[in-house]
Amino acid sequence: MNAWVLRATVLGALVVVLRTVLGFAMVYWPTHGGWMRMLALVVLLGVIVCWGVLDGRKDRAAHPDPERGSDLTILWLKAGVAGGLGSSLVAWILDWLPRFDLGDNGLLFELTASASFIVLLIFVPALLGVAIGRMLAGRHDNQSAPPTALTKEPTPA
Repeated sequence: MNAWVLRATVLGALVVVLRTVLGFAMVYWPTHGGWMRMLALVVLLGVIVCWGVLDGRKDRAAHPDPERGSDLTILWLKAGVAGGLGSSLVAWILDWLPRFDLGDNGLLFELTASASFIVLLIFVPALLGVAIGRMLAGRHDNQSAPPTALTKEPTPA
């Protein structure tokens, strides 16, 4: 399975689960919507950034030269687009089921505005996590490398 397909599937499913749980919670506790939305956003961002950090560390371990690393930008962009479009389509379909309150948004809204928000919500934090992971792995490599002794050339007599 391609790496971006796995990321898109897992993160898209997480978005749908969080939107569904948030929809149920808003029906039963409508006055607590502010902190529930923030909690769902923090959970999603935490998962994305952690996965990006793991990718960045793994890439730096595989390619110690910063100029020769893998192109994780395109991988995360494809994952973000597929995850955003897929989760928006699934949320629109689930909204048709009885007792699912996911906002009553139309298909056009879900596939444009909602999907683009989710694409950015996946892509930007993931790249931030990749940068942090590469930096941490590079710092770990620099600290574990033995210091090079500066040898003094013997001066000719």
